[in-house]
Amino acid sequence: MNVSLMAIEGLPEFGPGADIAALVTEGATRAGVPIQRGDIVVVTQKIVSKVEGQLVRLADVAPSPFSTAWGAAHHCDPRLIELVLRESRRIVRMDRGLLITETHHGLVCANSGVDVSNVEGGEVAAILPKDPDASARRIRDAIVARVGHDVAVVISDTFGRPWREGLVNVAIGAAGLAPLQSYVDARDPRGFALKSTVQALADEVAAASGLIARKLNRVPAVIVRGVSYDSANKAGGGAKDLIRPPERDLFR
Repeated sequence: MNVSLMAIEGLPEFGPGADIAALVTEGATRAGVPIQRGDIVVVTQKIVSKVEGQLVRLADVAPSPFSTAWGAAHHCDPRLIELVLRESRRIVRMDRGLLITETHHGLVCANSGVDVSNVEGGEVAAILPKDPDASARRIRDAIVARVGHDVAVVISDTFGRPWREGLVNVAIGAAGLAPLQSYVDARDPRGFALKSTVQALADEVAAASGLIARKLNRVPAVIVRGVSYDSANKAGGGAKDLIRPPERDLFR
């Protein structure tokens, strides 16, 4: 099996209310990589947040005394700290000027996913979509309506990782593919029955897209072609299935 990654280049700046499906579909055709049956279209969280109006002007954020004190102690913008706390339901770690939180979606990440890069010169922050899986479903349905065949959509964001340096793209929204691919009870080439192997397919697709959708090269959408996936759950499920339940989490 061969897997291909194709950047959808030349896309315009995305603003509130823009039609992601139309711009991505037309952009893929112009770039000579029209979307085909079975493709997985990966779009970055930043353009989804921009289109859905998930933007906050920091001038409108009134920091609490706690955020003000933390910002002063660690040389951080207290308005940004306040926004991070508002977007979290739990502080996982708060140390050395770093904030690791659990978002209202259940995602554990730095700064609740709040980001000021590639927005408006640091005076506007992008926050995560309210429901990334619902966003992925809307984009997928609109793309399918345009191209006339089945595709999947993954919304990616860049996360750090415990015990590992560097950042990797992960899936925060997904539609049209089962985000987890189970090999439980399958047998390896030597006949050994697998007992607990479950592949995080949506995360692997998101990570692969990061090879060409890098931070500074203005590629907000990537086509991943050649990946075999189960589309049986295309009406439901989503990237939320990748979040480990608290009762199975050994690190809480």
